[in-house]
Amino acid sequence: MQWTVVIPLKPLARAKSRLSDAADDGVRPGLALAFAQDTVAAALSCPAVGGVVVVTDDAVAGAELALLGAGIVPDEPRGGLNPALAHGAAVVRASLPETPVAALNADLPALRPAELARVLEAAAGFPRAFLPDAADLGTTLLAAGPGHALLPAFGPASRARHRASGAVELALEAVDSVRQDVDTGADLRAALALGVGPRTAAAAARLPERVRVTGQ
Repeated sequence: MQWTVVIPLKPLARAKSRLSDAADDGVRPGLALAFAQDTVAAALSCPAVGGVVVVTDDAVAGAELALLGAGIVPDEPRGGLNPALAHGAAVVRASLPETPVAALNADLPALRPAELARVLEAAAGFPRAFLPDAADLGTTLLAAGPGHALLPAFGPASRARHRASGAVELALEAVDSVRQDVDTGADLRAALALGVGPRTAAAAARLPERVRVTGQ
């Protein structure tokens, strides 16, 4: 089974505001783009993924991610994360009605294609399934099989909301790279410890050492 992955990305100027403890306003947009580029590149390298669609209104990000092979869909609802994901899934299903769809965070810079494949393989056994984030509070991936609506409920405490919606929680080991999203400096250090993609590594190298060293 090959999945279409839908990745939402807000305008870079407004992205990653919670990273203010690690990066200032001049650095965060570049970091957010690097996270998205490494996430998209890893997803496209996953054998279980047939295509990646990024929902964004950011022209710079859209151009850069299109160069990697992602399809770009404008965020027509402009109503936030979940409307953007629902819109992206609807666009995908309009042309590929029987494709399984997975929503994936754009801030997974340590993402490993083999680990993503394991998650998607497990998700294929259920109508809807999700993977909690490393903090066990949020969600990094929500999957819907053919004929099933995605019904995204991302945001704070989304693990509980997705479980309440009937999606099956995937309890998998050794998929840390799919769970480690980056919202704070501590998250960034955890991702760097796992090993991030080349664009994030280059962007992070320009940050102060105190930001990059685990335990600081």
